[in-house]
Amino acid sequence: MAKTVSIVTPVPGPKSRELLVRREAIVPRGVGNVAPIFAARAHGATITDVDGNTFIDFAGGIGVVNVGHTHPEVNDAIHAQVDKFLHTCFHVTMYEGYVRLAEELARLTPGDFRKKTLLVNSGAEAVENAVKIARRFTGRPAVVTFENAFHGRTLLTMSLTAKASTYKHGFGPFAPEIYRAPFPNTYQSPFASEAEAVEWAFTGFRRLVETEIGQDKVAAVILEPVQGESGFLVTPPAFMKQLVAYCNKNGILFIADEIQTAFGRTGKWFAVEHYGVTPDLFTIAKSMGAGLPIAAVVGRAEVMDAPQVGGLGGTYGGNPVACAGALKTIEVMARDGYNEKGAAIGKKVHARFRDFQKKYALVGDVRGLGAMVAMELVIDRRTKEAAAEKAAAIFKRCYSNGLILMKAGEHNQVIRFLAPLNITPEQLDEGLDILESALAAESARA
Repeated sequence: MAKTVSIVTPVPGPKSRELLVRREAIVPRGVGNVAPIFAARAHGATITDVDGNTFIDFAGGIGVVNVGHTHPEVNDAIHAQVDKFLHTCFHVTMYEGYVRLAEELARLTPGDFRKKTLLVNSGAEAVENAVKIARRFTGRPAVVTFENAFHGRTLLTMSLTAKASTYKHGFGPFAPEIYRAPFPNTYQSPFASEAEAVEWAFTGFRRLVETEIGQDKVAAVILEPVQGESGFLVTPPAFMKQLVAYCNKNGILFIADEIQTAFGRTGKWFAVEHYGVTPDLFTIAKSMGAGLPIAAVVGRAEVMDAPQVGGLGGTYGGNPVACAGALKTIEVMARDGYNEKGAAIGKKVHARFRDFQKKYALVGDVRGLGAMVAMELVIDRRTKEAAAEKAAAIFKRCYSNGLILMKAGEHNQVIRFLAPLNITPEQLDEGLDILESALAAESARA
């Protein structure tokens, strides 16, 4: 069987090293990077760097290319729109692509009610606008987020985000009226069962809302069904259902942050479909555009209509080229069964990660939903202390041998799987073999 990976120079190679020197001189140190390589081209689930090394991609641009790099039909749709026009600004001269994509997203999102869609440029913009809309509709100021959350890097979304050391250090003061509730992290929980962890977290949420804030002051609760940056912590179904029921009872809007979880990643169009709940608002981005910058807020029509004319928008929001790419991406995913691909890939990766857990004490936990799978590396399974140095060494071994990965977790001790969903079975096995080889080497090293 022919291999996909081809490493023809040390990693990084000479051309990447030259670019790294230039990057160091001109790009701020705050811009982090996973692998010390520069891409020359990418296709499907592979990336080839400027030195001619070809890698299997288990990162997918942080979950952005579920349909794969440079999908030919998506590329054709993009090129066709480029030949027509690049930009008019929807606020100045409208175009059908914006309306068509808004219709498609309203159709795809769960909820048997009339919806409307706002298109913006990024996930952070979508979250910002969802909060604005929720506050305008309810007339309330407060927003509740959760431990471990990641919702973006702008002032408001950074305020909603939990990981201070990386994303917030030195950037305050933060936006007001943001409150953080407990999240039932069932692996790191001191409780013996998931039910106990859920009860503890929901009790803490209620105490926060009812004692510190007041139900009548909370505009919205925002939650990732699977917390991405924290290491793919899956929201327990019982917690999700109690939370949504509480919001519905108290006139609080529930915002599902599906920026990383949507478009087949969990085996469904949207992760909340696994839970049987219906959010009032969705924030969507990443794989919707197959690599182009586009995002959306989709929600109940009466909620979306709350802001005054001119209260929503932006110069580039719903760019026509990005709309064309997104529309073709949705068409391809629906026709080619990407939800089924996500479920099947997730099952295979989950099983292989469980096998790693049996073989290597370094793997403390395996978790995920669909093809959103992670394993947490620990020094000691009893104490669950993060194996951050081992994780860093594994990442270096992997990219040196042709596999690109993503880190996550409080101490970057979690390996997360976000490969394009059109990865071939052979590429998937090859990538998992490279990962196991690195795990075995670091497990054997004192």
